[in-house]
Amino acid sequence: MSFQTISMIGLGYIGLPTATLFASRKIKVIGVDVSEHAVNTINSGRIHIVEPELDMLVHAAVTEGYLRATLTPEPAEVFLIAVPTPFKDGNKPDLSYIEAAAKAIAPVLSKGNLVILESTSPVGATEQMAAWLAETRPDLSFPQQAGEEADVQVAHCPERVLPGKVVHELVSNDRVIGGMTRKASEMAVALYKTFVEGECIVTNARTAEMCKLTENSFRDVNIAFANELSMICGKLDINVWELIALANHHPRVNILQPGAGVGGHCIAVDPWFIVDTAPDEARIIRTAREVNDFKPEWVLNQIKAAITDTLAAKPGMTMADVKVACLGLAFKPDIDDLRESPAVAITRKVADLGCQVLAVEPNIENLAQGLKRPNLTLNTLTDALEAADVACILVKHRLFIEELDSIRQHGPIVDAVGLLA
Repeated sequence: MSFQTISMIGLGYIGLPTATLFASRKIKVIGVDVSEHAVNTINSGRIHIVEPELDMLVHAAVTEGYLRATLTPEPAEVFLIAVPTPFKDGNKPDLSYIEAAAKAIAPVLSKGNLVILESTSPVGATEQMAAWLAETRPDLSFPQQAGEEADVQVAHCPERVLPGKVVHELVSNDRVIGGMTRKASEMAVALYKTFVEGECIVTNARTAEMCKLTENSFRDVNIAFANELSMICGKLDINVWELIALANHHPRVNILQPGAGVGGHCIAVDPWFIVDTAPDEARIIRTAREVNDFKPEWVLNQIKAAITDTLAAKPGMTMADVKVACLGLAFKPDIDDLRESPAVAITRKVADLGCQVLAVEPNIENLAQGLKRPNLTLNTLTDALEAADVACILVKHRLFIEELDSIRQHGPIVDAVGLLA
């Protein structure tokens, strides 16, 4: 089974690398995105995100004519949907992006097509997508209506990659394939085997959806243990980094490193999908989310204490005079992704205190709209450290590790990530 034309709906951190890898195998890929900037950037052979190795692959794919971006869906054999799945107020899943994508591709679907939902989704989202497609295209049959004989087959295949290593992991990692029918799974396996070197493991759509949520909830629970431990050690005046290093000498203990919280489009979001589906049963998962969601507030309190000490040591200084360097805005080291970033939340709240905030994020060139405030500016590390009265390390970027000696000379410092440990 081979495919000549694939359409990728959503050209973000997952969609663009996936589309590019298919294109690198000499398959025609039509990328679709609502952002005109993203479309124009890609069509010029460049990328609008930061991801190692991707720029060269995109340039080659566009130059050779295998990758093209557009604002409007066009006919294809396979449609992959990789759009955001955030949550609404009350941590309720927001499927509006999936619904919009489904209704956008519906007019160009034809018999024999395969639609794959890659977006991380609550259990039942793939079935809901199939229902939206059927509602929009009553002239075609879908798995919930015709099973193996459906005109259009539907599957779920969640990504499971690490930002900063997306290209490598898309190729090497195993994939979970959840078709709504056996035929959908077989088609999806044949598709991904175009470039996936890992194993393609077949299950049903609901189990595939739950698998991705389970993976990220497992990580969230383990991070919550480390973050809770850091807050306990803060109260007991114990160096949590030394404590964890000692505890990890036990042959069956492997505690993770605490941080400023949990961010990104997966771990900070996905566990809530499980909680929403089974609120009475998901007690540990809910508590872990609450612990990790509280950690930025705890870090903010440490920064407030450092500011209070600074004001006490410098009579006549006001809050408006205090300069705070916030080192790092991304949700993890060495990427430009600010989605659900605890560092962003902390930096924003520090600015709301009324002091001057000198943000340092080496992976972006401009502040996002949500961070723009008269008293918040983007600075180089050198300028920020020279001017700041208080520094807070929120992300363990490579640059900060390389400039560790310079950072150590500055004080007071709130270290949320163990850079100075």
